[in-house]
Amino acid sequence: MTTTQTPRHAPMDQFTSAGGELLVNGIPVSRLAAMAGSTPFYAYDRSVVERRLGELRGLLPPGVQLHYAMKANPMPALACFMASRVDGMDVASAGELRIALDAGVAPSRISFAGPGKSEDALRQALAAGVLLNAESGREIDTLARLSDETGWPARVAVRVNPDFELRAAGMRMGGGAKPFGVDAEQVPALLRRISALGLGFEGFHVYAGSQNLNADSLIDMQRRSLSLLLRLASDAPCAPRLLNLGGGFGIPYFPGERRLDVAPVCAALGGLVDEARRGLPGVELALELGRYLVGEAGVYVCRIIERKPSRGHVFLVADGGMHHHLAASGNFGQVIRRNYPVAIANRMDVPPGEAVSVVGPLCTPLDLLADKVGLPAAGAGDFVVIFQSGAYGHSASPLGFLGHPEPVQMLV
Repeated sequence: MTTTQTPRHAPMDQFTSAGGELLVNGIPVSRLAAMAGSTPFYAYDRSVVERRLGELRGLLPPGVQLHYAMKANPMPALACFMASRVDGMDVASAGELRIALDAGVAPSRISFAGPGKSEDALRQALAAGVLLNAESGREIDTLARLSDETGWPARVAVRVNPDFELRAAGMRMGGGAKPFGVDAEQVPALLRRISALGLGFEGFHVYAGSQNLNADSLIDMQRRSLSLLLRLASDAPCAPRLLNLGGGFGIPYFPGERRLDVAPVCAALGGLVDEARRGLPGVELALELGRYLVGEAGVYVCRIIERKPSRGHVFLVADGGMHHHLAASGNFGQVIRRNYPVAIANRMDVPPGEAVSVVGPLCTPLDLLADKVGLPAAGAGDFVVIFQSGAYGHSASPLGFLGHPEPVQMLV
């Protein structure tokens, strides 16, 4: 007779505990709640981010820049923290551009990507002097006109929609028909248009997919991306200075997932730098990472209001929910919903004793933070913590849904 073992979450060993209470950068959750003034709140541990950056810096070869993709978490204090620790900041809106500039990031180190940039947003970016990752002929023509009108030179890179897909990615952003970037086969004509308009061409950007935990898949994606960009470079008006290969590095959210082994990915990048510089002397490669840098550093903490039995099942009703952390709830009703790693933050030394569901205060059955999970016995006043919450949490949630207050965010 054989037995199967239920998959477990990857250990949340980026945090420690003392006296049974979770610590975020050495501060107990109960004290963080007092500092926040109320629950729920998000707390981001700067020491965890610092370690992740240090590990990557120790593995990345010379010639590879490390950029922060601000869309993962645009909290202003975090942007200020990252500003001096990365080589570039990649923004996806005029609002994020303002945060990056306020954080002290030099315009020369900011790039702006995203489909459907408005004329106002393009004008703001042009005035600031940042690199614009153009995603259509319309953007190129608008930039040329605005540059002529204002006398401000446009800095342009072309975002390429590759002719392949990253199949192991949790979210595919390139290959096939996509709203992102310019289809690879249309890029040569756009490059000729950039040359004819006299715009300042600086490089290429490609982002095949995100949330990938497979090192071999990432290595293959980077190799194929570089091969594509080197081929396109032959049609460029001048030699590109920067080839942004995107990111895609994932973190483990669900049972059975393991942390990405980044060492072989970074080792393979050394060979890609050599290959790129044989054809383009002095060119720099860039990795654009968001979730991988900050996702594991964040926790979402809410307080249990009531322990509510219902027909043989226990619900822990908390003061936080899907309006604050949409991804943990299942994004408005995914067909297959899986739990983020969750714990009772003030009972970290107590083993699981019962299967319960953690729900929020919203009047919808979708307000479910954890479903039938094994937790220590808990009740009113105890803290629920959801790990892996440093990316796409606060800013990616419907904060105004049903009119509840927004959670506090803290960088500690």
